[in-house]
Amino acid sequence: MIQPVDVEYSQAKACRVHDIILDYIKCKAAEENFVTSTNAAEHVCTTKCKVRRLSVISHTGENVTIWEDPMLSHVRSVTIFGHPMKTTLLPSIALRVLDLGGCWGIHDHHLPSIETLFHLKYLRLFSRLITKLPEKIGELQYMQTLDVRGTSIEELPSTITKLQRLAHLYVDYYNSFPDGVIGQMHSLEEMRQYGVGSYEQAKSLQEFNKLTKLRILKITLNFDPLEGSEGLSQAEGCYSYVGTLLSSCNLYNLYITDYSEATQNPMSLDSWHPAIPCSLRKLCLKDCVISKVPNWMASLGNLVVLKLHLIPYLRPEDVEILGAIPSLLFLKLETAGGTNGRITVHGRNGFRSLKYLYLTIRYCGTALEFQVESMPKLDLRVHKRKCVNGASDFGIQHLSALSKVEVDINGSCRYDNNYNPTKDENDGAVRWVANAINGAIMTHPNCPTIRFQTSGNE
Repeated sequence: MIQPVDVEYSQAKACRVHDIILDYIKCKAAEENFVTSTNAAEHVCTTKCKVRRLSVISHTGENVTIWEDPMLSHVRSVTIFGHPMKTTLLPSIALRVLDLGGCWGIHDHHLPSIETLFHLKYLRLFSRLITKLPEKIGELQYMQTLDVRGTSIEELPSTITKLQRLAHLYVDYYNSFPDGVIGQMHSLEEMRQYGVGSYEQAKSLQEFNKLTKLRILKITLNFDPLEGSEGLSQAEGCYSYVGTLLSSCNLYNLYITDYSEATQNPMSLDSWHPAIPCSLRKLCLKDCVISKVPNWMASLGNLVVLKLHLIPYLRPEDVEILGAIPSLLFLKLETAGGTNGRITVHGRNGFRSLKYLYLTIRYCGTALEFQVESMPKLDLRVHKRKCVNGASDFGIQHLSALSKVEVDINGSCRYDNNYNPTKDENDGAVRWVANAINGAIMTHPNCPTIRFQTSGNE
């Protein structure tokens, strides 16, 4: 009846219900007056009860004023989908939630009376026709969540510092803030995604250290640096500012995506000095080219999820540092290969808690081996390679808790989710490796499942 959606590492990011159950829920919701769903062209109130939660679908963009009906005087939540409704926001004292995320054509002139909704706690906008927020948005003293992703807002107004209850702020990386505003948002607990569009702007990252309640932060680095050594120096300085976010370590989750051209050369994270003890639970570095795994990662005692997008070559020391992280459950790692063509996971006191491993080896010529008693709790392993030439069974038999193996071969074949490499007539090496892995799987006491697929050329 309840179906998982976007399953990753055996965990569902969301759930959906079967269509039959959805119809039942909608009927019960109408009976209990939990939510009222209507077409904007129709009369809103179809019941004698006062409407508390309203969902409006606008197909035509006709002039509709949803507040005219007296039954809506106590509405708590409004969600609008479809064409923009040609109306201004008239006072609704009881309104707590206004979601215009599905109303893609709303204009700036639909928002000037937003301050009249002074009990509003949640506001979501999604329209490229919105280029600014009204200054009076700062009068919404009960605002807790503000989502302006998908708009054309260039700079948020300085009056958002008046939103002293604002805990969740969602913006696009190109939305900027006036100087000094970030450090005044003292109730902020979550922010996605703060953009750094220049080296000077990177200095503003220090303001986040003033936010003692901040727990989740997503940052996108995207600027064109100067050329040569000065550009590299700017990139190193930018990473240094990012590193200061861990010095106070109030954060639980930190996501960093780097689209800057300067950081195509491997960067060092040795200058980062996390506080001890550190509360960080999730650290995700995407498109961040780092030269090695820094020693301080072994001291992240609460870290559960770690994603390192690019490491040129994985050294034995890197494997040891990663293995020393005591609470690590999820590891996603991408590397060009191993030092001297080998990556070995030893059985001595490393990866004691690891359950899920996603490893991408981008180039041929690296042998992967799991030794006896290595990764004793690993029950899901996803191994991606551009090529498995020269590989063997990887020591699968030594992974005592293994329950599932997925091998993604990124080679000459087109994408095929049901690819069977044991019958690949075009690549004898792939056939040999697949048979070796299958042989190890068949003798494994847990009888783990295995799935091969190919993603084609990159």
